[in-house]
Amino acid sequence: MARSLCPGTWLRKPYYLQARFSYVRMKFLFFSWLVVFVGSWIIYVQYSTYTELCRGKDCKKIIMYLGIWDNLPGVVKCQMEQALHLDFGTELEPRKEIVLFDKPTRGTTVQKFKEMVYSLFKAKLGDQGNLSELVNLILTVADGDKDGQVSLGEAKSAWALLQLNEFLLMVILQDKEHTPKLMGFCGDLYVMESVEYTSLYGISLPWVIELFIPSGFRRSMDQLFTPSWPRKAKIAIGLLEFVEDVFHGPYGNFLMCDTSAKNLGYNDKYDLKMVDMRKIVPETNLKELIKDRHCETDLDCVYGTDCRTSCDQSTMKCTSEVIQPNLAKACQLLKDYLLRGAPSEIREELEKQLYSCIALKVTANQMEMEHSLILNNLKTLLWKKISYTNDS
Repeated sequence: MARSLCPGTWLRKPYYLQARFSYVRMKFLFFSWLVVFVGSWIIYVQYSTYTELCRGKDCKKIIMYLGIWDNLPGVVKCQMEQALHLDFGTELEPRKEIVLFDKPTRGTTVQKFKEMVYSLFKAKLGDQGNLSELVNLILTVADGDKDGQVSLGEAKSAWALLQLNEFLLMVILQDKEHTPKLMGFCGDLYVMESVEYTSLYGISLPWVIELFIPSGFRRSMDQLFTPSWPRKAKIAIGLLEFVEDVFHGPYGNFLMCDTSAKNLGYNDKYDLKMVDMRKIVPETNLKELIKDRHCETDLDCVYGTDCRTSCDQSTMKCTSEVIQPNLAKACQLLKDYLLRGAPSEIREELEKQLYSCIALKVTANQMEMEHSLILNNLKTLLWKKISYTNDS
């Protein structure tokens, strides 16, 4: 405002000038945000397409510079040379010198290793399935150099990995289509099959851009970046099949405790592949983890993000029975994914079946029968619609 010629009075700027100033400011902010968005996107695309961020020669320089090469056992050195396609100029040490830990346990034998593995499985899986058969399977996997024997180093490496639920599940389900293949392991590291698309839907953005996108808009945007509906149906069938694989399998029931899009992927044929199974745990193991946990409400009785039990108000302890089965959580994830773009002739039936699936409870009478019925109905409905399409 400016002072007028008359004392004690003020002149205001005309309203249209204020509106114009506000419009110019909004325009400036919009184009500034657009420049940041486009610039960040270009940098991200350039960075993500650079496929040689980690080269074998660089790894060799780092390993030699840190001075850790001489302290590694021979079997690890040879495996690293093969993986990186390099020659460090070393030979495999004699089997008796292979040590993966600072102090090797004297007298460790295959029989002792089998007893330890059996006890571990007994604690994790209970009495379900043929545990002796599973132990023999582990011995086969532990024999990394395929010489028909399990060395002390191989046994210790396998023992470290067996503490991880994901590794155990990959071994148990190694012949299943939707479980990533175990390509190899070394020490407590392991390599899984590469998956082309590492999220069920959505688009990956730089974290700088993520900060400026509202969560509601982000969810809507994610649904735009999905395959065609027949391909989505095929991926969804894969998830339903995986739920079958872990539901009362040969070695008991496994619970999916983080059912989110980021843990599921698919290959170039649109076959579902699990990309993160760290929160898929044996039911027996979960009950031991959560039972007797102190609680005040049901919100205190959660493992991961999806495995929920109830809080017993009389004892203020969590109960051990999980409320929602895997299938209900999978259907919750698939609801928007499948209903968006669904053919009109099946949309109503598909929606009805998905909501029936979401309503499943572990404590319901005849839950297993309802589980099988709903799962089979969903798979049949989807397969009938896509069986004769090119996309499937």
